[in-house]
Amino acid sequence: MSEKDLNTLFDEAFANAQLIPQESVPQDMQLVLYGLYKQASSESTSRIHYQNPQDLRNAFKLNAWMQVKHLTADEAKEKYIEIINALLKERNL
Repeated sequence: MSEKDLNTLFDEAFANAQLIPQESVPQDMQLVLYGLYKQASSESTSRIHYQNPQDLRNAFKLNAWMQVKHLTADEAKEKYIEIINALLKERNL
């Protein structure tokens, strides 16, 4: 798959993710998607920004991102697309 095709599919998956009711997605899956999205859309994974580490929500988000930092941006895009498509199919959207 060419990079352009992957980027187009990723953008479509992100747009389609907005169709999925947030309350229907378990919080752990939301964190996985967040981490994948951040990894896929970050220019440099060496520049992980540490927001207020005292904020529990940001700590969970940072942890989700760090758990996928070993993936390349393209690998993260592929996994993100796969999960969004599965969620859409499960919800008949």
